[in-house]
Amino acid sequence: MLVSLIAAVFVVLWSTGFVVARAITPYADPNLFLLARFSGTALIFALAALATRAAWPSGRDLGKHLLAGALLQGVYLGAGYWAVAQGLSAGVMALLGALQPLATAAVAAPLFGERLSRRGWSGMALGLAGVVLVLAPKLGAAAPTTHASAPAWLVVLISILAIGAITAGTLFQKTSLAKADIRSASAVQNFGAALVAALLALALGEHRWMASPTLWASLAWGIVMLSGISVTLLVWMVRRGDAARATALMFLAPPLAALEGYIGFGETLLPVQIAGFAVALVGVLLARS
Repeated sequence: MLVSLIAAVFVVLWSTGFVVARAITPYADPNLFLLARFSGTALIFALAALATRAAWPSGRDLGKHLLAGALLQGVYLGAGYWAVAQGLSAGVMALLGALQPLATAAVAAPLFGERLSRRGWSGMALGLAGVVLVLAPKLGAAAPTTHASAPAWLVVLISILAIGAITAGTLFQKTSLAKADIRSASAVQNFGAALVAALLALALGEHRWMASPTLWASLAWGIVMLSGISVTLLVWMVRRGDAARATALMFLAPPLAALEGYIGFGETLLPVQIAGFAVALVGVLLARS
């Protein structure tokens, strides 16, 4: 019961990342926002670890935690935001993101001996099909290209890199890093993500920050709910169980984001998207059974 509740909380919070990304667009450059978000979360976990006298990673493990955090959040979100800014449809990026559970399942098998049954793989396929149905009305929509300067092949390559990064960052949590205290580990990993965001913000010359209630509310949500609670729940689930079954929950993020867009922004919610939500839900239940 507790695991099911944690899974439900995780997927709902994770899905709001799409809403936050849209909400901050008029007010801040993405990597500058991510730098503030990751830094804030790192500070909270660092204070929690110090207050409870939690053990800190050291030596080679410290570097591994920095790398894991850089991949799980920094590279994934930074590369994904950049690809969309260069003209990649947000729908296509979300669809690529839905491939992450499949990639995790494929890699986890040889590395950790995790093997999905035929029922599990059928669930994965249904989950992906559900995401395709949800995103189908948006896949033909072009993203703004006024500032696009990179060649198309590079945009595609970077978007694939983003999916590879989150897959690697997730699987890292199954290694010796799982022995670390989750409070100090989260502080170090969010700091690793912040380093990536800082480098990208500097490299891309990002400086736009127009203070507003929407921006501050989005930042608070990102610090506490997204990088704080959501990512930590993902790490906890991966540590305690199969990585593939944990990441299968991500199939529900695009459908939930579509529902949140309908409620919060008045976006269209078509019957095919509702059907996709149902198909994705059945797929996740099968993959996790």
